[in-house]
Amino acid sequence: MIKAYFWSKKWFGWAYGSGALLLGCLYAQVHMTVLLNKWRREFFDMFQKIESHTLGEFWASLGHFILIVLCYVFFAVLTAYLTRLYSLRWREAMTFQYIPRWRAVQEEIEGASQRIQEDTYRFAKIVESLGLQVVNALMTLVAFIPILWGLSSGLRMPFVPDMPGSLVWAALTTSIGGMIISWFVGIKLPDLEYNNQKAEAALRKELVYGEDNKAKFASLSRLTKLFTSIRVNYHRLFLHYGYFDLWTYVYGQMMYVVPFLFLGPSVFAGTVTLGVVMQVIDAFSQVHSSFSLFIYNWTTVTELRSIRRRLREFEANLDKHSPSGREQPDLPAAPKELSLAQKPSRGGGNIPTPDVAKALEG
Repeated sequence: MIKAYFWSKKWFGWAYGSGALLLGCLYAQVHMTVLLNKWRREFFDMFQKIESHTLGEFWASLGHFILIVLCYVFFAVLTAYLTRLYSLRWREAMTFQYIPRWRAVQEEIEGASQRIQEDTYRFAKIVESLGLQVVNALMTLVAFIPILWGLSSGLRMPFVPDMPGSLVWAALTTSIGGMIISWFVGIKLPDLEYNNQKAEAALRKELVYGEDNKAKFASLSRLTKLFTSIRVNYHRLFLHYGYFDLWTYVYGQMMYVVPFLFLGPSVFAGTVTLGVVMQVIDAFSQVHSSFSLFIYNWTTVTELRSIRRRLREFEANLDKHSPSGREQPDLPAAPKELSLAQKPSRGGGNIPTPDVAKALEG
């Protein structure tokens, strides 16, 4: 799964060159969020001390906001586009790493078509998305922890000892506690997701066979039995997702209150301005969201664990049934340009000839 893309000369440019470009775009986005955080403090302080500012300063501040947002949107759109391309190239590398090994196997491997066609796509897409979120979270922490640490000065919550960087420690503690609870609440989800995909694959396989021979396959009783299995699995899955959704919604609402527990006494004592309040709320949200990345992406992580398990089983079956009894060498380069001039023979199902493969490269 990883070697096919990151350890391949063919994909070296995409894997590392495009990866570096994506990191640059993420850095630019994080820098824009830092600028927006500073802008919030200045803008809302202006409202609190309206007699000290002019309407011209108000419009200038809004113009500064628009400039920052436009830059942020540009890098966000560019990142999203490059991410989609990156995922597609990764899927292509995995697909054409599996195909020669699968063709060399004589025994039928259950669900091989789904592993090659669907799971490679989902694996590449989820790993790429989560990977970028992790990198973005790390960059955000590097940028915002010093800001939140400085803003914590002079803020303290009743009945909690005064300490440097109290808001940072609050964000870290609540995130770790939330992750531990999330682990126990969602502990059954990976196995349920895995079983659900097996039930879906069985129904899909029966329907595919039925396309060629309805007399022998895809009878109503057989399809009803398979769909009943799917329904039972989904009901169990939905029930456990319901528990997890309840926890995440409660957790998210509770975390919204945390910065106000620190700000409340200082606001009523008149020691902080409206701008500081807005900056603290934004900085705490950035730091806490980064610490809690896996809590808010738990269902995605569950899906990834299920996909990885299926692909590992597929690779193990390829190794088990391969003619040599071991992993096949790296596959040939993936096709590039589709040519309709030549077609593979109907009966054989052989790999296209070198000329056809070359015409298909890309």
